[in-house]
Amino acid sequence: MSARSFTEVARRLAAMNVNIDSIRRVADYPVTGLELQVTAPDSSDEMGALLTSEMGDLSAGLGVDVAVERAGLTRRAKRLVVFDVDSTLIQGEVIEMLAAKAGCEEAVREVTERAMRGELDFAESLRERVAVLEGLPATVLDEVAADLELTPGARTTVRTLRRLGFHTGVVSGGFTQIIDHLVAELGLDFSAANELEVVDGKLTGRVIGEIVDRPGKARALRRFAAEFGVPSGQCVAVGDGANDIDMLSAAGLGVAFNAKPALREVADTALSHPFLDAILFVLGVTRAEVELADAEDGVLRRVPLEA
Repeated sequence: MSARSFTEVARRLAAMNVNIDSIRRVADYPVTGLELQVTAPDSSDEMGALLTSEMGDLSAGLGVDVAVERAGLTRRAKRLVVFDVDSTLIQGEVIEMLAAKAGCEEAVREVTERAMRGELDFAESLRERVAVLEGLPATVLDEVAADLELTPGARTTVRTLRRLGFHTGVVSGGFTQIIDHLVAELGLDFSAANELEVVDGKLTGRVIGEIVDRPGKARALRRFAAEFGVPSGQCVAVGDGANDIDMLSAAGLGVAFNAKPALREVADTALSHPFLDAILFVLGVTRAEVELADAEDGVLRRVPLEA
């Protein structure tokens, strides 16, 4: 974060008659994070929406992320976090990894990109992509599960949220046979995903049961929130594609993570750096607090960042 970018934020706030009351550093790794407590001319929802819009425009121009949240108990009362999986909790798309086993990765990637941009119906695009998997041995599911690469900061994020008493889980348009491995590895509390049909040890190229699509993701979030007794306003949803729009809209805080434009437009805030633990800073958790807890548990480490 440069002095110029901070100055531009301060200027825009001043132009809106918004006063900066205090500034504190919340992170120096893997990103520089500052938290500004500000006072707006009024506390209306309209003012909040205007401030969010202004900071969003400024963020895009400066190349820095600016999240706007209302201070007070509401911010500190979040209790449940739902993550999308592909290109959010993990790097890459599982369906493309499976398609590579069938020699159809490029064709499937093109369909995936169009679906994530909102150009195709997700359910239909999923059926189209899954069809190319017909005949593959079911063992490829375990192979792909073993090859999953977590997004940088994913373990830190989940570990810290669990320490704080959050319920954490995933709602994905991916596949249970692979996501179950991820749930067990990270110690997540819940999951919802699609199930690939397997007959005689081979994939049939079909999905069993109701597809977890765009509206299905929102229904899953509400279901898990109800199961844990958490109001929707105390839920956080994190995703990257157009099929996450309803889920983010259903949560009290919707975070677009390295997301497509369609999702960024409706999200409460957008993060554009490839570090999932930046979500913690948006929630008001500082890097120092995370590292103190990690040190106490003997898991503190900083991975050198590429220049």
